[in-house]
Amino acid sequence: MQSSSTPASPPSSAPSAGALSRRTMLAGAAALAGATATGAAAAGPAQAAAPATAGAAAAGASGHRPRAVVFRDVRPFGAARARDLVVVDGRVSDRPAPHGAKVVDGGGRIALPSLVDAHIHPDKTTWGGSWVSRRPASGIGDYVAQDVELFRSQRRPVAERAYGLMSHAVSRGTRGMRAHADVAPAYGLAGVEGVAEARERLRHALDVQIVAFPQHGVIRTPGTAALLERAAREGLIDMIGGIDPIGFDEALDDQLDVVFGIAERHGVGVDIHLHDRGEKGMKAMRGIVDRTRALSLAGRVTVSHVFCLPELSDRELGAIAADLGDQDIALTTVAPSDSLVLPIERLREHGVRVGLGSDGVRDSWSPFGNADMMHRAHILGWVTDVRLDDELTGCYEVAAHGGADVMGLAHADFRAGAPADFVLVRGECLPQVVVDMPRRDLVVHGGVVVARDGVFLA
Repeated sequence: MQSSSTPASPPSSAPSAGALSRRTMLAGAAALAGATATGAAAAGPAQAAAPATAGAAAAGASGHRPRAVVFRDVRPFGAARARDLVVVDGRVSDRPAPHGAKVVDGGGRIALPSLVDAHIHPDKTTWGGSWVSRRPASGIGDYVAQDVELFRSQRRPVAERAYGLMSHAVSRGTRGMRAHADVAPAYGLAGVEGVAEARERLRHALDVQIVAFPQHGVIRTPGTAALLERAAREGLIDMIGGIDPIGFDEALDDQLDVVFGIAERHGVGVDIHLHDRGEKGMKAMRGIVDRTRALSLAGRVTVSHVFCLPELSDRELGAIAADLGDQDIALTTVAPSDSLVLPIERLREHGVRVGLGSDGVRDSWSPFGNADMMHRAHILGWVTDVRLDDELTGCYEVAAHGGADVMGLAHADFRAGAPADFVLVRGECLPQVVVDMPRRDLVVHGGVVVARDGVFLA
């Protein structure tokens, strides 16, 4: 089950009466649901990058001529004074530019770290295709059935649709994404295979991890567990997913046994959708923590959405956050509403990695979504009602560094040795950029310009 998509205005925390939408569906999930980098399996905290100077020395010893670029007259993080940013072999350098380095004029623009989409479903999208009229839905079963109908009606294969959306995300400044692809008997492995094909085409511009996501349930839909096993055995995925072990699958121990068993056997990570609220959600969380500890999978498990956490008391939240921090279990949120967004700062006090994602984009669940993580940072600020500069800056940092931590990517923070993954935009300062969401004039990945003026450069 997916989560809420990008709202055009601040979403209400209470569902309205009448036909269900994705947002009202998820706001009432407890009642309705039964109430690399390619090849990296998941992720402990980002490791420090090797200093660019050391890398250049090693390259020189091997006879390799460094690939050097100078981005002239840029303002990292909106600094008052512009400077030159030297990039050698895809990483920021603190040395003078080598002779003959290519020069790219930044024109005084702000340089910001590229963003990481920690939770997206590119296999489901209709992005770039004809308009789809959606029908009312009265429960998860209806949404799942409409997923299948939409999949069968599409003339464009998954690989083409996913590539269109993922390349668009790059043009908006995304450097990495964790892509969930449906695995079920209705699709076989078409979803993960299609996303993998798109990932290969974009390997020069985007770091992607693929999750085999059992949208139809692990236990309730026979044949799904075997497909998940096959996807892991054949090396098609980086992570095994799960979905509401109690509220949807109605089989807590059986689902977690399957998911964690596959992860242990094949050395992949785990990323479980958890929308269940109240005691159902917390019981599932405790089961996930216990299995992570028992199988020594610390740093390799993520739980997405986790709608049961925002409703906890401060004492209860502190207790579960301590367990999550102890086992290095990461969390992701898509900021669907003020009542369902994760308490990010409180979780980070306990060392919990928290990333931000864009979720579904123009699929059967919702006509909304745009895979623009700067917009998602804006939405995070809106739903949490922030207004101070440091709070707005924090929203951007969750979308950039928080997602990087979830995926195990080094921070693109402009320090020597950091990956040269950044965007150039016109603006006054970072808080203003979060509010105004200016066009991404240049998007740079590994020191190479991969998008210009909002257009992806294939």
